[in-house]
Amino acid sequence: MTFLIAAVVLVGALCLFDLVLTFAVLRRLREHTAELARLASEPRTLPYDPSPLVGRTLPGSATRALPQPRLVAFFDADCGSCHEHAPKFAAAARPGTSLAFVTGAGRQVQNLVDVVGGVSAVVVAEEAASVAADLGIRAFPMFLQVDGEGRIVRADMDADRLAEMAATV
Repeated sequence: MTFLIAAVVLVGALCLFDLVLTFAVLRRLREHTAELARLASEPRTLPYDPSPLVGRTLPGSATRALPQPRLVAFFDADCGSCHEHAPKFAAAARPGTSLAFVTGAGRQVQNLVDVVGGVSAVVVAEEAASVAADLGIRAFPMFLQVDGEGRIVRADMDADRLAEMAATV
């Protein structure tokens, strides 16, 4: 009979311990749910301000493909909005004055080149990534308006303003 009482007490203690652990897990889940809800309400990325690019000069390596570009675009193959905005750039671009840089690798690069290559000179792969890094471009797509000396006079990420930028070139 002593063994039976000891077994019942042991099972009761184990059940009580399990109950305490269950409440601890539930409390922790509530904390995580609240934290996830808080994070979901915040913006995923901080907005990127391209204005520090204004006044900078295109590096010499950027003008090898086109000596005096007036409208310059930077696209990345992994950027979904780049694929959406590339046709807008192609529509606004003028042959002989437009230059596009496409960073990344794979088939997506070729897709972007096919869209913008008909009306603008295109630089791809490592050279494009190098120019983007030299200018400090950290967000894509990026559209630049450049003066005759290669100085950036306007920088924007909104493809809807491309027609206005191209008109003042």
